[in-house]
Amino acid sequence: MNEHTLSMRLERVAANVPVGARLADIGSDHAYLPVALLRRGLISAAVAGEVAATPFFAAQRTVRDNGLEPHITVRLADGLAAIEPGDGITAISLCGMGGETIRDILDAGKAHLNGSERLVLQPNGGEQPLRQWLMENGYTLLTEELLHENRFYYEIIVAERAGPVAYSAEQLYFGPLQMQARTAAFLAKWQRLLRQKQNTLAGFEQARQKVPQGKVDEITQQIRWITALLG
Repeated sequence: MNEHTLSMRLERVAANVPVGARLADIGSDHAYLPVALLRRGLISAAVAGEVAATPFFAAQRTVRDNGLEPHITVRLADGLAAIEPGDGITAISLCGMGGETIRDILDAGKAHLNGSERLVLQPNGGEQPLRQWLMENGYTLLTEELLHENRFYYEIIVAERAGPVAYSAEQLYFGPLQMQARTAAFLAKWQRLLRQKQNTLAGFEQARQKVPQGKVDEITQQIRWITALLG
């Protein structure tokens, strides 16, 4: 993967960034996403934020090699602190990290959100607590995608703040839009997870040390939900 050829996962993230956006790509790594979008003329400007020095320098190099320094600002900063008021950011992407990490970055960086940005999020697991945070902070889910790439299932969650919204516990767990669409990838993911959770529960029963009842109840509830979902 590079700025010319994005992974399928990042291509789907790119497709959900509004045309003409001013993008903040947080945890940008090599800045492949903002560079690819600018090379294609799909965004007008970008900030690539990185908290670690090595990917920060890699992002600087990608931007410089593509002659995009006038259009992409690379900043060494923690989370949304990479965004400054004068950037005029209209979309924020956070990709390739756990859902809890994305949630914590959004929560810690609330002061840098103006509430009108589109959030394009690609969590690696932890989707449920991320959806919970979005709901509690007035974000409506516009799009949910699930794709299967390199043996892994990836979810893309697109949200905008649009006032109070309420999702059920099951909708937060599966994704309300995913539950409606019921794609082949979605059903395959949950068939696999059902087997994993049944094995986990069986393992609890054979464990030498007693597993806390709360954990048993949680897995049992999830198995019940998944079984009902698959029907």
